[in-house]
Amino acid sequence: MSAFLDLHGNTSKALRALADRDMRRLGLHLGQNHVLAVLWDQDGRTPGEMAAALNVTTPTIVKMATRMTTAGLLVRRRDDRDNRLVRLWLTDKGRALQEPVEADRKTLEDKVTAALTDSERAHLMTALAKIHTSALELLGGPIEDPGTLPD
Repeated sequence: MSAFLDLHGNTSKALRALADRDMRRLGLHLGQNHVLAVLWDQDGRTPGEMAAALNVTTPTIVKMATRMTTAGLLVRRRDDRDNRLVRLWLTDKGRALQEPVEADRKTLEDKVTAALTDSERAHLMTALAKIHTSALELLGGPIEDPGTLPD
């Protein structure tokens, strides 16, 4: 067995469980915070634009947007210039989650990296970025589960 893959997999599962716990406390499902973050950056994107930004398939975004619309976080509206396009827009409720989501994620990051020095943290981020790039290149296509997306 690969020590790296085992450790990384177990760490990813633990971090995902912690993040899921925090997002559920805010009324979100894991992965919805990534959709919100893209819209906080630029509201009114199409599902295709969202999928490209998050490296997932468009049907994944459509399914999440349906759930998030039902929860009152998003609305769908036709594009003003091209009626064939649908755009996703944040509601006030979706906008209001930015501060608590970002605060929870920062707190979690601080807690799980508390035992690291600044230098260790910097090396970890550099190494993980390289591994992430290599993995996406090997994958060659979008990820199906937005709950596994990096920030």
